[in-house]
Amino acid sequence: MTGPVPARIESELRDVFELLPGPAGAAGLLSLLTSTVDARLLDTAGPQLRIVANYGVGVDNVDLAAARERGVLVANTPDVLTETTAELAIALTLALLRRVAEGDRLIRAHMPWQFGLEFMLGESLRGKRFGIVGSGRIGAATARLAEALGATPVLVGRSGDLQELLTTADVVSLHCPLTPETRHLIDAAALAQMKRTAVLVNTARGPIVDERALVAALRAGAIGGAALDVYEHEPDVTEELLAFENVVLTPHLGSATRDTREEMGLLAVHALREVLLEGRSPANTVA
Repeated sequence: MTGPVPARIESELRDVFELLPGPAGAAGLLSLLTSTVDARLLDTAGPQLRIVANYGVGVDNVDLAAARERGVLVANTPDVLTETTAELAIALTLALLRRVAEGDRLIRAHMPWQFGLEFMLGESLRGKRFGIVGSGRIGAATARLAEALGATPVLVGRSGDLQELLTTADVVSLHCPLTPETRHLIDAAALAQMKRTAVLVNTARGPIVDERALVAALRAGAIGGAALDVYEHEPDVTEELLAFENVVLTPHLGSATRDTREEMGLLAVHALREVLLEGRSPANTVA
């Protein structure tokens, strides 16, 4: 393991495998998304390594080419975190549009206030054009939830008509994987195409958004706000983002329910068991 895992998952591992203190000599590796699995780590493990089970659906932390060169399978944990992450995308959108986090800060700061018909007015999700970048499982689940709340979902793939979506959407929600092509997909040019009232939501991967460009757009009032669960240099957050009232920030909580995190871990353990004990490739192999 490249980091601590829930007690239930560690127990499952100990029931069937010997857990080593480090990667050297391991036949299987359970990797967390905060760990970089590169050629150096794979070589440290040794030629007997047969599988890397990544504790997450994204595998941008794993050098897939290096794994393939060494005959090491890479598995991820799809499906089990789909609904949970989609829920958070909607929660962040609502928190931003309805100024929930801003109101919470006001109360905690003991600021004077009283009910008024013009006080802290926000926006409803109903009737909004909800743009989704990334039409995979999580994007599709987010679309269903947005539609249930009265929004009109519009999905584009990574190479779809992003420009049209940016210029027409009231919400731009990111659900694409991090690849060389999607790094800084939302840059200064993309932000300039968005409506001045539109909001950006990112529950995918931080580097998809150029945070410096986002700060500049927010400072200029070029977009209506942003809600981020992931960050370009995670766990560091661009300091200027903290000063904006129209920004909601959470610490990578997309899959953060106990049931989901345990289901992810069990799927990773199952992949290890299939390869190391049963001699077959798991269905959730990505390389």
